[in-house]
Amino acid sequence: MIKKVLFVFIALISFNCYSQITYEKGYFIDNTNNKIDCLIKDLDWKNNPTEFKYKILQDDDAKTITIKSVVEFGVYNKSKYIRETINIDRSSDYTRKLSIDEDPIFNQEELFLNVLIEGKSNLLEYVEGDLRRYFYTNNNSEIEQLVYKRYISNSPNNDVNPLNYNAGKGDGISENNGFKKQLFGLKCPSITLKNVKNLHYKKKDLVSFFTKYNSCNNNSFTSFSDKKDRDLFNLTLRPRINSSSLTLDNSVTVDFGNATSYGFGLEAELILNFNKNKWSILLEPTYQYFKAKAITESSTFSGGEIHAAVDYKSIEIPFGLRHYMFINDNSKIFINASYIFDLEQKSSIELNRKDGSNHTLLNVISTSDIAVGIGYKQNDKYSIELRYFKGRTLLNDYAFWDSNYKTVSLIIGYSIL
Repeated sequence: MIKKVLFVFIALISFNCYSQITYEKGYFIDNTNNKIDCLIKDLDWKNNPTEFKYKILQDDDAKTITIKSVVEFGVYNKSKYIRETINIDRSSDYTRKLSIDEDPIFNQEELFLNVLIEGKSNLLEYVEGDLRRYFYTNNNSEIEQLVYKRYISNSPNNDVNPLNYNAGKGDGISENNGFKKQLFGLKCPSITLKNVKNLHYKKKDLVSFFTKYNSCNNNSFTSFSDKKDRDLFNLTLRPRINSSSLTLDNSVTVDFGNATSYGFGLEAELILNFNKNKWSILLEPTYQYFKAKAITESSTFSGGEIHAAVDYKSIEIPFGLRHYMFINDNSKIFINASYIFDLEQKSSIELNRKDGSNHTLLNVISTSDIAVGIGYKQNDKYSIELRYFKGRTLLNDYAFWDSNYKTVSLIIGYSIL
Protein backbone atom coordinates (compact mmCIF):
# COMPACT_ATOMS: atom_id res chain seq x y z
CA MET A 1 0.00 0.00 0.00
CA ILE A 2 2.75 2.47 0.97
CA LYS A 3 4.62 1.72 -2.27
CA LYS A 4 1.48 2.57 -4.30
CA VAL A 5 1.13 5.87 -2.44
CA LEU A 6 4.81 6.58 -3.13
CA PHE A 7 4.26 6.09 -6.88
CA VAL A 8 1.26 8.45 -6.94
CA PHE A 9 3.12 11.01 -4.82
CA ILE A 10 6.10 11.09 -7.21
CA ALA A 11 3.77 11.47 -10.19
CA LEU A 12 1.98 14.43 -8.61
CA ILE A 13 5.25 16.11 -7.69
CA SER A 14 6.64 15.69 -11.19
CA PHE A 15 3.51 17.36 -12.55
CA ASN A 16 3.17 20.24 -10.10
CA CYS A 17 6.51 21.40 -8.71
CA TYR A 18 8.93 23.93 -10.08
CA SER A 19 12.26 25.31 -8.98
CA GLN A 20 12.57 27.74 -6.13
CA ILE A 21 14.92 29.92 -8.17
CA THR A 22 12.71 32.50 -9.93
CA TYR A 23 13.01 35.81 -11.74
CA GLU A 24 12.28 38.63 -9.28
CA LYS A 25 11.71 42.34 -9.69
CA GLY A 26 15.00 44.17 -9.81
CA TYR A 27 17.09 46.63 -11.77
CA PHE A 28 20.53 47.30 -13.15
CA ILE A 29 22.43 50.47 -14.03
CA ASP A 30 24.54 50.29 -17.18
CA ASN A 31 27.79 52.05 -18.07
CA THR A 32 25.91 55.11 -19.39
CA ASN A 33 24.17 55.46 -16.00
CA ASN A 34 20.80 54.35 -17.34
CA LYS A 35 18.65 52.43 -14.84
CA ILE A 36 16.74 49.53 -16.37
CA ASP A 37 13.92 47.89 -14.41
CA CYS A 38 13.79 44.18 -15.14
CA LEU A 39 13.33 40.69 -13.74
CA ILE A 40 16.55 39.19 -12.35
CA LYS A 41 17.21 35.49 -11.86
CA ASP A 42 17.86 35.53 -8.14
CA LEU A 43 20.35 32.78 -7.32
CA ASP A 44 20.94 34.00 -3.77
CA TRP A 45 24.62 33.87 -4.66
CA LYS A 46 27.00 32.15 -2.27
CA ASN A 47 29.93 33.69 -4.17
CA ASN A 48 29.80 37.24 -5.49
CA PRO A 49 28.72 36.98 -9.13
CA THR A 50 30.48 38.27 -12.22
CA GLU A 51 27.31 38.11 -14.33
CA PHE A 52 23.56 37.55 -14.01
CA LYS A 53 20.52 36.68 -16.12
CA TYR A 54 17.60 39.03 -16.61
CA LYS A 55 14.37 39.56 -18.55
CA ILE A 56 12.52 42.77 -19.28
CA LEU A 57 9.17 40.95 -19.33
CA GLN A 58 8.27 37.56 -17.84
CA ASP A 59 7.72 35.93 -21.25
CA ASP A 60 10.95 37.28 -22.78
CA ASP A 61 13.98 35.12 -23.40
CA ALA A 62 16.60 35.43 -20.68
CA LYS A 63 19.71 37.50 -21.39
CA THR A 64 23.09 37.39 -19.65
CA ILE A 65 24.91 40.57 -18.73
CA THR A 66 28.40 40.75 -17.23
CA ILE A 67 30.26 42.96 -14.79
CA LYS A 68 31.82 44.82 -17.74
CA SER A 69 28.45 46.33 -18.64
CA VAL A 70 26.87 46.96 -15.22
CA VAL A 71 27.83 49.41 -12.47
CA GLU A 72 25.06 48.33 -10.08
CA PHE A 73 22.24 45.79 -9.86
CA GLY A 74 19.86 44.46 -7.27
CA VAL A 75 16.66 42.67 -6.39
CA TYR A 76 14.23 45.16 -4.85
CA ASN A 77 13.95 45.00 -1.05
CA LYS A 78 16.42 42.15 -0.96
CA SER A 79 19.93 42.66 -2.32
CA LYS A 80 22.26 45.15 -3.93
CA TYR A 81 25.62 44.75 -5.71
CA ILE A 82 27.91 47.53 -6.91
CA ARG A 83 30.87 47.34 -9.27
CA GLU A 84 34.06 48.77 -7.85
CA THR A 85 37.73 48.76 -8.71
CA ILE A 86 39.27 48.20 -5.31
CA ASN A 87 42.36 46.89 -3.56
CA ILE A 88 41.79 43.41 -2.16
CA ASP A 89 44.08 41.13 -0.16
CA ARG A 90 43.77 37.45 -1.13
CA SER A 91 46.22 36.05 1.42
CA SER A 92 45.37 32.47 2.37
CA ASP A 93 43.86 31.73 5.76
CA TYR A 94 44.88 28.04 5.65
CA THR A 95 47.36 27.33 8.43
CA ARG A 96 49.78 25.51 6.12
CA LYS A 97 49.75 28.39 3.63
CA LEU A 98 50.09 31.34 5.98
CA SER A 99 52.53 34.08 5.08
CA ILE A 100 55.32 35.34 7.35
CA ASP A 101 54.32 38.89 6.39
CA GLU A 102 51.77 40.49 8.71
CA ASP A 103 50.79 43.16 6.16
CA PRO A 104 48.08 42.48 3.58
CA ILE A 105 49.19 42.11 -0.04
CA PHE A 106 46.81 44.25 -2.06
CA ASN A 107 45.98 43.84 -5.73
CA GLN A 108 43.64 46.04 -7.68
CA GLU A 109 40.59 44.20 -9.08
CA GLU A 110 37.21 45.02 -10.57
CA LEU A 111 34.52 43.22 -8.53
CA PHE A 112 30.86 43.21 -7.65
CA LEU A 113 30.62 43.98 -3.92
CA ASN A 114 27.59 42.90 -1.93
CA VAL A 115 26.11 45.82 0.03
CA LEU A 116 25.18 44.69 3.55
CA ILE A 117 24.61 48.06 5.25
CA GLU A 118 23.99 51.31 3.36
CA GLY A 119 23.93 54.62 5.19
CA LYS A 120 26.34 57.23 6.48
CA SER A 121 28.84 54.40 6.74
CA ASN A 122 28.54 51.41 4.39
CA LEU A 123 29.55 47.78 4.93
CA LEU A 124 30.23 45.64 1.87
CA GLU A 125 31.22 42.00 1.41
CA TYR A 126 33.12 39.93 -1.12
CA VAL A 127 32.97 36.12 -1.03
CA GLU A 128 34.76 33.70 -3.33
CA GLY A 129 34.99 30.11 -2.11
CA ASP A 130 36.72 30.23 1.28
CA LEU A 131 37.84 33.82 0.73
CA ARG A 132 35.72 36.34 2.65
CA ARG A 133 36.61 40.03 2.76
CA TYR A 134 34.75 43.03 4.14
CA PHE A 135 34.97 46.64 2.96
CA TYR A 136 33.67 49.96 4.24
CA THR A 137 33.16 53.60 3.38
CA ASN A 138 32.36 56.54 5.63
CA ASN A 139 30.83 59.85 4.55
CA ASN A 140 31.33 58.98 0.85
CA SER A 141 35.02 58.17 1.31
CA GLU A 142 36.89 55.73 -0.94
CA ILE A 143 36.07 52.08 -0.36
CA GLU A 144 38.70 50.35 1.80
CA GLN A 145 39.12 46.75 2.82
CA LEU A 146 38.76 46.07 6.53
CA VAL A 147 42.10 44.45 7.31
CA TYR A 148 42.34 41.03 8.91
CA LYS A 149 45.15 38.58 8.28
CA ARG A 150 46.60 35.56 10.05
CA TYR A 151 50.33 35.07 9.61
CA ILE A 152 53.31 33.09 10.92
CA SER A 153 55.12 34.91 13.68
CA ASN A 154 57.85 34.17 16.23
CA SER A 155 56.81 37.10 18.37
CA PRO A 156 56.23 36.44 22.10
CA ASN A 157 52.63 36.03 23.16
CA ASN A 158 51.54 39.47 24.28
CA ASP A 159 48.54 41.70 24.02
CA VAL A 160 49.70 45.18 24.95
CA ASN A 161 47.77 46.88 22.15
CA PRO A 162 44.20 47.61 23.33
CA LEU A 163 42.94 47.11 19.78
CA ASN A 164 44.70 43.74 19.56
CA TYR A 165 46.37 44.84 16.33
CA ASN A 166 48.91 42.02 16.10
CA ALA A 167 48.40 39.88 19.18
CA GLY A 168 50.36 36.64 19.32
CA LYS A 169 48.37 33.42 19.47
CA GLY A 170 51.04 31.46 21.32
CA ASP A 171 51.35 28.79 18.65
CA GLY A 172 53.48 30.66 16.10
CA ILE A 173 50.39 32.18 14.48
CA SER A 174 49.49 35.83 14.94
CA GLU A 175 46.66 38.03 13.73
CA ASN A 176 46.71 41.40 12.08
CA ASN A 177 43.42 42.85 13.36
CA GLY A 178 43.86 46.17 11.62
CA PHE A 179 40.10 46.38 11.02
CA LYS A 180 39.63 47.20 14.73
CA LYS A 181 41.84 50.25 14.44
CA GLN A 182 39.96 51.31 11.29
CA LEU A 183 36.58 50.97 12.98
CA PHE A 184 37.65 52.72 16.17
CA GLY A 185 38.22 55.75 13.94
CA LEU A 186 34.45 55.93 13.38
CA LYS A 187 33.55 58.08 16.35
CA CYS A 188 30.29 57.53 18.17
CA PRO A 189 29.53 58.14 21.87
CA SER A 190 27.84 54.77 22.29
CA ILE A 191 30.74 52.80 20.78
CA THR A 192 33.51 52.14 23.27
CA LEU A 193 37.01 50.76 23.02
CA LYS A 194 35.71 47.52 24.55
CA ASN A 195 33.02 47.25 21.84
CA VAL A 196 35.66 47.43 19.12
CA LYS A 197 38.18 45.19 20.86
CA ASN A 198 35.63 42.37 21.19
CA LEU A 199 34.76 42.39 17.49
CA HIS A 200 35.49 39.36 15.32
CA TYR A 201 36.06 39.51 11.58
CA LYS A 202 32.68 37.93 10.96
CA LYS A 203 29.57 39.08 9.14
CA LYS A 204 27.32 39.02 12.19
CA ASP A 205 29.71 41.12 14.29
CA LEU A 206 30.39 43.65 11.56
CA VAL A 207 26.73 44.05 10.58
CA SER A 208 25.90 44.66 14.25
CA PHE A 209 28.68 47.26 14.54
CA PHE A 210 27.68 49.21 11.40
CA THR A 211 24.02 49.07 12.42
CA LYS A 212 24.93 50.57 15.79
CA TYR A 213 27.18 53.20 14.23
CA ASN A 214 24.58 54.34 11.68
CA SER A 215 21.96 54.46 14.43
CA CYS A 216 24.26 56.50 16.66
CA ASN A 217 23.11 59.94 15.48
CA ASN A 218 19.71 58.87 14.14
CA ASN A 219 21.09 58.48 10.63
CA SER A 220 18.81 56.57 8.27
CA PHE A 221 20.25 53.39 6.77
CA THR A 222 19.23 50.21 4.95
CA SER A 223 20.23 46.74 6.09
CA PHE A 224 20.19 44.29 3.20
CA SER A 225 21.65 41.71 5.56
CA ASP A 226 18.41 41.64 7.59
CA LYS A 227 16.44 40.92 4.44
CA LYS A 228 18.56 37.84 3.75
CA ASP A 229 18.50 36.35 7.24
CA ARG A 230 16.39 33.21 7.50
CA ASP A 231 15.66 30.46 9.94
CA LEU A 232 18.62 28.18 9.28
CA PHE A 233 17.87 25.43 11.81
CA ASN A 234 14.84 23.19 12.18
CA LEU A 235 14.07 20.63 14.87
CA THR A 236 11.22 18.33 13.85
CA LEU A 237 9.28 15.56 15.57
CA ARG A 238 8.88 12.69 13.08
CA PRO A 239 6.56 9.76 13.95
CA ARG A 240 6.20 7.14 11.20
CA ILE A 241 4.51 4.00 9.95
CA ASN A 242 6.92 1.36 8.60
CA SER A 243 6.19 -1.43 6.15
CA SER A 244 9.14 -3.82 6.49
CA SER A 245 10.16 -7.20 5.10
CA LEU A 246 12.86 -9.71 6.01
CA THR A 247 14.21 -12.80 4.27
CA LEU A 248 16.82 -15.26 5.56
CA ASP A 249 18.89 -17.62 3.41
CA ASN A 250 20.97 -20.62 4.41
CA SER A 251 20.18 -24.06 3.02
CA VAL A 252 16.58 -22.90 2.91
CA THR A 253 14.86 -19.50 2.52
CA VAL A 254 12.73 -18.10 5.34
CA ASP A 255 10.47 -15.25 4.24
CA PHE A 256 8.82 -13.25 7.01
CA GLY A 257 6.78 -11.27 4.48
CA ASN A 258 5.69 -7.69 5.18
CA ALA A 259 4.81 -6.39 8.63
CA THR A 260 3.61 -2.97 9.75
CA SER A 261 5.27 -1.27 12.70
CA TYR A 262 5.78 2.20 14.12
CA GLY A 263 8.79 4.38 14.78
CA PHE A 264 9.72 7.81 16.03
CA GLY A 265 12.51 10.17 15.00
CA LEU A 266 13.82 13.60 15.95
CA GLU A 267 15.27 15.41 12.93
CA ALA A 268 17.84 18.20 13.24
CA GLU A 269 18.12 20.11 9.95
CA LEU A 270 20.79 22.69 9.15
CA ILE A 271 19.85 24.90 6.20
CA LEU A 272 22.80 25.89 4.01
CA ASN A 273 22.65 29.65 3.60
CA PHE A 274 23.14 29.95 -0.15
CA ASN A 275 21.33 29.21 -3.43
CA LYS A 276 18.07 30.45 -1.82
CA ASN A 277 18.26 27.91 1.00
CA LYS A 278 17.56 25.00 -1.33
CA TRP A 279 19.97 22.61 0.42
CA SER A 280 20.19 21.31 3.97
CA ILE A 281 22.08 18.74 6.05
CA LEU A 282 20.10 16.24 8.15
CA LEU A 283 20.68 14.20 11.29
CA GLU A 284 17.73 12.12 12.52
CA PRO A 285 18.05 9.61 15.39
CA THR A 286 15.11 7.21 15.02
CA TYR A 287 13.72 4.30 17.01
CA GLN A 288 12.27 1.44 14.92
CA TYR A 289 11.35 -2.19 15.43
CA PHE A 290 10.26 -5.28 13.46
CA LYS A 291 8.52 -8.34 14.92
CA ALA A 292 7.25 -11.19 12.78
CA LYS A 293 6.87 -14.98 12.56
CA ALA A 294 7.15 -17.40 9.64
CA ILE A 295 6.74 -21.11 8.99
CA THR A 296 8.82 -22.71 6.24
CA GLU A 297 9.04 -26.31 5.09
CA SER A 298 12.49 -27.88 5.49
CA SER A 299 13.61 -31.49 5.27
CA THR A 300 16.66 -30.67 7.42
CA PHE A 301 14.51 -29.82 10.46
CA SER A 302 12.80 -32.39 12.66
CA GLY A 303 9.10 -32.36 11.80
CA GLY A 304 9.80 -30.90 8.35
CA GLU A 305 9.14 -27.30 9.33
CA ILE A 306 11.06 -24.25 10.53
CA HIS A 307 9.17 -22.04 12.95
CA ALA A 308 11.00 -18.71 12.86
CA ALA A 309 10.49 -15.56 14.94
CA VAL A 310 12.32 -12.26 14.68
CA ASP A 311 12.49 -9.55 17.34
CA TYR A 312 14.55 -6.70 15.91
CA LYS A 313 14.73 -3.18 17.30
CA SER A 314 17.31 -0.50 16.72
CA ILE A 315 18.25 3.16 16.83
CA GLU A 316 18.84 4.36 13.29
CA ILE A 317 21.00 7.43 12.80
CA PRO A 318 20.45 8.79 9.27
CA PHE A 319 22.92 11.43 8.09
CA GLY A 320 21.81 13.01 4.85
CA LEU A 321 21.36 15.82 2.36
CA ARG A 322 18.04 17.42 1.35
CA HIS A 323 17.05 19.52 -1.65
CA TYR A 324 13.97 21.76 -1.73
CA MET A 325 11.80 22.85 -4.67
CA PHE A 326 9.17 25.51 -3.99
CA ILE A 327 5.56 25.34 -5.18
CA ASN A 328 4.73 28.75 -3.68
CA ASP A 329 5.73 30.89 -0.69
CA ASN A 330 4.09 28.52 1.80
CA SER A 331 4.67 25.05 0.38
CA LYS A 332 7.58 23.11 -1.03
CA ILE A 333 8.61 19.70 -2.24
CA PHE A 334 11.81 18.05 -1.05
CA ILE A 335 13.94 15.06 -1.88
CA ASN A 336 16.67 13.66 0.34
CA ALA A 337 19.24 10.90 0.53
CA SER A 338 20.71 9.49 3.75
CA TYR A 339 23.44 7.14 4.89
CA ILE A 340 22.14 5.25 7.91
CA PHE A 341 24.12 3.94 10.84
CA ASP A 342 22.11 1.25 12.63
CA LEU A 343 22.55 0.50 16.35
CA GLU A 344 20.67 -2.73 17.09
CA GLN A 345 19.21 -3.13 20.60
CA LYS A 346 19.32 -6.72 22.01
CA SER A 347 17.72 -8.21 18.93
CA SER A 348 17.57 -11.85 17.83
CA ILE A 349 16.12 -14.35 15.36
CA GLU A 350 14.95 -17.68 16.76
CA LEU A 351 14.55 -20.86 14.68
CA ASN A 352 12.52 -23.68 16.29
CA ARG A 353 11.43 -27.16 15.28
CA LYS A 354 7.81 -28.05 14.69
CA ASP A 355 7.46 -29.44 18.21
CA GLY A 356 8.61 -26.09 19.65
CA SER A 357 12.10 -27.13 20.69
CA ASN A 358 14.83 -24.63 19.96
CA HIS A 359 17.18 -25.28 17.07
CA THR A 360 19.11 -22.03 16.50
CA LEU A 361 19.32 -18.61 18.12
CA LEU A 362 20.87 -15.91 15.94
CA ASN A 363 21.95 -12.59 17.43
CA VAL A 364 21.20 -9.63 15.20
CA ILE A 365 24.27 -7.65 14.13
CA SER A 366 23.09 -5.18 11.49
CA THR A 367 24.93 -3.23 8.81
CA SER A 368 24.46 0.34 7.58
CA ASP A 369 21.86 1.26 4.99
CA ILE A 370 21.02 3.88 2.37
CA ALA A 371 17.65 5.60 2.07
CA VAL A 372 16.01 8.04 -0.32
CA GLY A 373 12.88 10.04 0.36
CA ILE A 374 10.47 12.45 -1.24
CA GLY A 375 8.18 14.77 0.69
CA TYR A 376 6.08 17.88 1.06
CA LYS A 377 6.35 20.71 3.62
CA GLN A 378 3.72 23.32 4.46
CA ASN A 379 4.37 26.66 6.20
CA ASP A 380 7.79 25.41 7.39
CA LYS A 381 5.87 23.55 10.10
CA TYR A 382 4.12 20.45 8.81
CA SER A 383 5.60 17.80 6.55
CA ILE A 384 4.99 14.37 5.11
CA GLU A 385 7.60 12.10 3.55
CA LEU A 386 7.79 8.71 1.89
CA ARG A 387 11.18 7.07 2.41
CA TYR A 388 12.58 3.92 0.80
CA PHE A 389 15.45 1.95 2.37
CA LYS A 390 17.76 0.04 0.01
CA GLY A 391 18.19 -2.87 2.44
CA ARG A 392 20.58 -4.10 5.12
CA THR A 393 21.74 -7.41 6.49
CA LEU A 394 20.83 -8.33 10.06
CA LEU A 395 23.25 -11.26 10.37
CA ASN A 396 26.56 -9.62 9.65
CA ASP A 397 28.46 -11.91 12.04
CA TYR A 398 27.31 -15.16 10.39
CA ALA A 399 29.29 -16.29 7.36
CA PHE A 400 26.76 -18.88 6.14
CA TRP A 401 23.63 -16.81 6.59
CA ASP A 402 22.31 -14.17 4.21
CA SER A 403 19.58 -11.76 5.22
CA ASN A 404 17.85 -8.79 3.64
CA TYR A 405 15.80 -6.29 5.63
CA LYS A 406 13.93 -3.60 3.68
CA THR A 407 11.57 -0.84 4.74
CA VAL A 408 9.27 1.78 3.25
CA SER A 409 8.25 4.50 5.72
CA LEU A 410 5.46 7.06 5.76
CA ILE A 411 6.74 9.89 7.98
CA ILE A 412 4.75 12.78 9.46
CA GLY A 413 6.66 15.83 10.67
CA TYR A 414 5.96 18.74 13.02
CA SER A 415 8.70 21.35 13.45
CA ILE A 416 9.08 22.65 17.00
CA LEU A 417 12.00 24.96 16.12
